[in-house]
Amino acid sequence: MTTQTTVLVVDDDPTTYRLLREVLAQEGYQVETAGGGREAVDKAGTILFDVVLLDVRIPDLNGVEVLRELKHLSPETVVIMMTAFGSIETAIETIQEGAYDYISKPLKLNDVKLTVRRALDHKRLLRENLQLRQALKAQHQMDNIVGHSAAMLEVYKIVARVASSMSTVLIQGESGTGKELIARAIHYNSPRAEQPFVVVDCGALAETLLESELFGHMKGAFTGAIANKKGLLEEANGGTCFLDEMGDIGPLLQARLLRFIQERRIRRIGGREEIKLDVRVIAATNKNLKTLITDGKFREDLFYRLSVVSITLPPLRDRQEDISLLAEYFLTKYALRNQKNVSHISPQSLKLLCGYLWPGNVRELEHVIEQAVALTTNPVLLPEDFPPEFQEATTASHDTAEVSSSLREGVRHHICRVLKRAKGNKKLTAQLLGINRRTLYRLAERYQIDLGSVEE
Repeated sequence: MTTQTTVLVVDDDPTTYRLLREVLAQEGYQVETAGGGREAVDKAGTILFDVVLLDVRIPDLNGVEVLRELKHLSPETVVIMMTAFGSIETAIETIQEGAYDYISKPLKLNDVKLTVRRALDHKRLLRENLQLRQALKAQHQMDNIVGHSAAMLEVYKIVARVASSMSTVLIQGESGTGKELIARAIHYNSPRAEQPFVVVDCGALAETLLESELFGHMKGAFTGAIANKKGLLEEANGGTCFLDEMGDIGPLLQARLLRFIQERRIRRIGGREEIKLDVRVIAATNKNLKTLITDGKFREDLFYRLSVVSITLPPLRDRQEDISLLAEYFLTKYALRNQKNVSHISPQSLKLLCGYLWPGNVRELEHVIEQAVALTTNPVLLPEDFPPEFQEATTASHDTAEVSSSLREGVRHHICRVLKRAKGNKKLTAQLLGINRRTLYRLAERYQIDLGSVEE
């Protein structure tokens, strides 16, 4: 099936529900009917309805009981009560129980059509308001991606060329390089800009939970599935789904994602019907997928489906000419947010920032500037506004003659200093570095740092 609006009409009068089925079908809705309360609940257990027209007085279960069951099965479903004059009080009770509205019998067909349209508009506005609160379009334009290095100019060119297409995009780069910003720039400069942009952190959940989040499920599909639920791919219909940390997903989910990307159809867990979707996929990873393919941990066919267009973001240490520009950008941002009169960064501080290796990349730089702005009592950021271990790590990187050794030892020295400052607390260490804990573990493995010890 497609994502056509689904409506359930519940009435024990065959003449009424047949008439409503015909009228609503002419409006373009997919219409199901039920002659009693139990039948209605059973149907709602297998089909996710957008709107239910529910008579107050029906056999098996009364309207209030059915309403409660429907809201338990699918809180997103909009329920409109149908009532005769003598049961207005009951209709008002159902409004208090969560019904959207009620219409009086004998029914006026124009009123029915208008109320259904309003209910759908209400549902759409609630969804759009949530999306707007999560991500304002103005915050994700190209102007928010800062940098004028040659490497970033190449990225801008690819973004500009690919934005208007439907092609799947794979964004690769270390943690903190701005992969989600690039994904948002593609979406918000595309014809889909007014549609949802849905972010899925594939590394944050176990595979079974991630499968449910992506594809949705039906009530009873597994322990804890107490209601029908749309997946994030459905929520992204018409827009873009950003799959972050793609390198962390397991083989079973890789197979399901491959099938979706090929066919643009999904089936909810425990569901029988296939749902056709129009979703652009942008994926991101900080892992080398080709290495994972060689190791048998990632499907080669999925890699080629994802990387129709590939964008590689350079680490901040490879675009040092952008560091001062980024630092000034973050200074302005956090001075305004904190209402502090901090106007610029001293030349000595900029030299300090440009000499550091930034294992956490742009995210770490932003964290360092935010912290300095919050703590400084000066109108200018001075070297002493930055953490001592940050300055020592910068000095260590300059004191090493061998460049490759400088990169390695400078990063290692800084992480060990922060770990010691945090007294071995890994969560606090990650926060001070401006990275997440998964990145901290990866850096510890790369630079042979024992996170169980605070010794340097």
